[in-house]
Amino acid sequence: MVPTLTVFTPAYNRASTLPMCYESLKRQTCRDFVWLIVDDGSTDRTRELVESWIAEGQVDIRYHYQDNQGMHGAHNTAYELMDTELNVCIDSDDYMADEAVKTILDFWREHGGENVAGIVGLDASPAGEVIGTRLPEGMKAAPLSHLYDKHGVLGDKKLVYRTRLIQSAPPYPLFPGERYVPLAYKYLLIDQQYPLLLLNRVLCHVEYRTDGSSLNMFSQYRANPRGFAFYRKTAMRYSPTLRKRFREAIHYVSSSLMIRNRRFLSESPNKALTLLAAPLGSLLYFYIQRTSRSAPASVTKQSGTAGSQGSGVQ
Repeated sequence: MVPTLTVFTPAYNRASTLPMCYESLKRQTCRDFVWLIVDDGSTDRTRELVESWIAEGQVDIRYHYQDNQGMHGAHNTAYELMDTELNVCIDSDDYMADEAVKTILDFWREHGGENVAGIVGLDASPAGEVIGTRLPEGMKAAPLSHLYDKHGVLGDKKLVYRTRLIQSAPPYPLFPGERYVPLAYKYLLIDQQYPLLLLNRVLCHVEYRTDGSSLNMFSQYRANPRGFAFYRKTAMRYSPTLRKRFREAIHYVSSSLMIRNRRFLSESPNKALTLLAAPLGSLLYFYIQRTSRSAPASVTKQSGTAGSQGSGVQ
């Protein structure tokens, strides 16, 4: 019998942190899930560790190894492999709250259906402090981008999506030499179809690490300009407010200058806004070029609109 939920974890050289996630899954009282680990080219003991857990038989585990493609490439693979109704990403340095699987599935069975995309819940620190703000009280459902851009929600949130829906969105593109495309690309596309149910419960405890994809965003911009330019075009088209679309246009200009794309104006989905943003985008480009090599790490977990399946590219 196929489980209802896939908990998937992209992992790259995280044998030291994966045990936290494993232990949290062993503590779940509801076992209606499978843990899918996409090993994105690890060279440490990740494979041996996972194989020992499979042998223990305490958690239903699927393991897949691939050459390194970056976080978004690992997400592409996970979506291809899963066959459950729902899915949720738990990063390799995070862990699920006790009873999280039961909380998700009970809530979904009571409120879920094909008229919604899934569930948005809360992330918390290991000490239990909610990351950012809680979700708006009295609101049953909303598109993810509206929560951030219209309702003032802050901080990473945990996203549970209907698998067939997220599989139907185009995969994240892979750009040679780059290892990151904001995960919010898919979330924005799904926002145009269905809202997410709001669940003001902590589903995941997150750790901010100096070697994580959340840190040093200027360096990420410089290392992955094509991935960011691609995402900014999508965000310019679908972000729900003019202010946010203008901000995306500024970043699009900056990323386009990094890759020396002289056709960026003609390729923009909003040429007037891009032209208006060009001076500020140029200033941002020069600022990033000057500061990124020595920029201190920032402390936001970068996954999409947030590195994993969170919610906040700026």
